[in-house]
Amino acid sequence: MNREINVNLAIITVISKSNKRNNDKKVIRLKKILVLFTGGTIGSMKKEKSIDVDESTSAHLIEQYKCSPYAQDVEFELHQPLHLLSENIIPEDWHRFIAFINKFPLEQYEGVIVTHGSDTLPFTSACLSYAFRHSPVPIVLTASNYPLHHPKSRGLRNFAGSVDFILDQALPGIFVCFENEHGEMTIYLGTRLMEALPFTDEYAATYAIPFGRIVQQRLVRNDHEINPSIAEVRAKREPLPFLDRLKFSSEIMYIKPHPGLDYRYFMFSEHKPKAVLHDLYHSGTASTRGEAMFSLRTFIQHCRQHGIKLYMSPIKNASGDLYASSVELIEAGAVPIENTSVPASLVKLMLAYGTFSAADEIDRFLQGPPLFFESHAVSNE
Repeated sequence: MNREINVNLAIITVISKSNKRNNDKKVIRLKKILVLFTGGTIGSMKKEKSIDVDESTSAHLIEQYKCSPYAQDVEFELHQPLHLLSENIIPEDWHRFIAFINKFPLEQYEGVIVTHGSDTLPFTSACLSYAFRHSPVPIVLTASNYPLHHPKSRGLRNFAGSVDFILDQALPGIFVCFENEHGEMTIYLGTRLMEALPFTDEYAATYAIPFGRIVQQRLVRNDHEINPSIAEVRAKREPLPFLDRLKFSSEIMYIKPHPGLDYRYFMFSEHKPKAVLHDLYHSGTASTRGEAMFSLRTFIQHCRQHGIKLYMSPIKNASGDLYASSVELIEAGAVPIENTSVPASLVKLMLAYGTFSAADEIDRFLQGPPLFFESHAVSNE
């Protein structure tokens, strides 16, 4: 199910307990946050042994927040433009979601919260980071490890952390808020979130350096050289010049290496992709052994014969010290995407090949400056 449901759910006012007793004596001017529900685990319920999206959970989340010790004085405007488990998301859903957000004068809100499924959270956060790099307010994506009714669910706390982040700094841009296993409410830049681990549901940032944490409802920035400063995040960013025709292509092939990967299964007998993104092992390597069937180098040549570029990610510094196999792959024609997570790399390729058709336009876009801090210089030592 991916139709737009209950487009305008409600406008709900939350008054914290500390202000309720004075509510009759004065008018409290509340800050407004736009909340967009898209489904996912945070929007699901368990029925017998099946977990699936349920429309009632949107109101339940807000009710939980109102009755919680985390509640701040705020007004929520609620909408539900998507309603699906996030593993089912495709680029067409992103296009509709972007168009939906564009209906709102974002500058009239303190910020936007997007509740999302955890499976594809890093991909949607990268998508929105590119599409709304110019946002004048924070757009914060959040999720849950379990449905809201589950005692181990972090959904309510993650939502509350998102509210706290917005109300504290009002930093423009795209972020993800998710509590880690140590109980730390962690803030990630939207393009630096890695995929969650399958057995622990834990997220990490590139280089294991998140942007910051929420401590007592305040942002504490992670003071590390690869993180942008508060001033850099707050600096005005121009919208993409092609925003009115922005499109994400689903014609990018993504390949993850493993021992014995046989490239003969990717011979494009019927359909060929616009480009290939090849994942790498943690040291920036993939197989270059002599047998053609097991050699990425041979597959790169096959792609070139079909007019297809092959990109590699993640890789630190392509001009620094590399393993011999990595050097061979670059010499064979693979294009390294440096210091960028795989989700951010893949979504950027989807954007480049979906929006542009000319090779020189695609190259200029991909070789241009970062759109929203997706890449960063790191020592290769």
